[in-house]
Amino acid sequence: MSHTELTRGSLAGDAVSPRPYTKLPVPALLALATAVFITSLTETLPAGLLPAMSGDLGVGEPATGQTVTVYALGTVLTAMPLSAATAGWRRRRLLLTAMSGFAVANTVTALSASYPLTMVARFAAGVAAGLAWALLAGYARRMAPAHLEGRAIAVAMAGIPVALSLGVPAGTFIGKLISWQAAFLIMTGLTVVLLGWILAAVPDYPGQRTEKGTSPSMLGALKVPGVTPVLVVTLLFVLAHTILYTYVATFLDHLGMGGQTDVVLLVFGGASLLSIWAVGALINRRLRALMIAGTLLIAVAGAVLALLADVPALVYVAVVLWGFGWGGAPTLLQTAAGDAGGDQADAAQAMLVTLWNVAMAGGGVAGGILLDALGTSSFPWSVLVLLVPVLAVVLVARTHGFPVRRSAG
Repeated sequence: MSHTELTRGSLAGDAVSPRPYTKLPVPALLALATAVFITSLTETLPAGLLPAMSGDLGVGEPATGQTVTVYALGTVLTAMPLSAATAGWRRRRLLLTAMSGFAVANTVTALSASYPLTMVARFAAGVAAGLAWALLAGYARRMAPAHLEGRAIAVAMAGIPVALSLGVPAGTFIGKLISWQAAFLIMTGLTVVLLGWILAAVPDYPGQRTEKGTSPSMLGALKVPGVTPVLVVTLLFVLAHTILYTYVATFLDHLGMGGQTDVVLLVFGGASLLSIWAVGALINRRLRALMIAGTLLIAVAGAVLALLADVPALVYVAVVLWGFGWGGAPTLLQTAAGDAGGDQADAAQAMLVTLWNVAMAGGGVAGGILLDALGTSSFPWSVLVLLVPVLAVVLVARTHGFPVRRSAG
């Protein structure tokens, strides 16, 4: 197939655009998964490097911890306006721009001895993340045949649990073995390799335009039936997860399992990977059922942790259920937003990215308030409280948002 055929069509007319592949383009999707991995790991890497970073930057660990917060802030503040401003850009150009932003930001972070400059670099990395997150899911589904769209997104989103379960521990190990700067420079090297990979393996597509030739708007996306339910579910679902995940070490320490935190997170990551595989296999016809199942699995995990956490074996059972319920969530929610958004898919996913990061930042704040007011035992109960409206919205949104019958493509 010619390059012209590969790049013909528009996202607004995705349903009738030529599909360049009859099966999953694995090298291209793995390039997107690597981009997701870099995006996720860049955000969370400072968490394992705080003592060394704070010493070199001349500030305390709480101040250094704000390098994670300012990253999320960069995404929250810029994802929607930048997505709208770049809607007409060709997709590969936009992806290359976003990933180049990571290379520059991580290099500056590694070489900076100034706390203000580091914070600027981290904010810039968050801006690049906003561009990337609003783009990647739509890019993955556009490459795949209609009946394999969900599986394509699952492959691309596999970078998230890999980053959390393997990337952060590896980065922490490198930071201890060599230096924290080396961990960030390795990220830069990986990003440079990825840029060549994208040029070699990832097809290009036009930007998104409506039939009248104007770029999609956030307000227009909110008017599309089904988009609002998906966004509400995203906000509450991610908030429920983040409150517990952010303070999991504190929670385990209260249970006398503080020395097993790394093992617990590894088990969680393994279950998340299995969840992505299952979601990828079933999402095309079972998106609604999978979203309901994921919500119930995490709710059961929360109940076990709330009522039976004094039994270590049951804590591990709960963590496995939690991983099963969470791992496929990015794929499910990105796919649901794309399906519901239609011609406004990029705008819908930009809002999803923004709310996702709002929930992550809010989870840290809410968890801190709960910890001070009610103690660690409140974390699993908060999961249950937040998942009740999630389940209700998914059940009600049976026509738009999380439909009984999903029409792929």
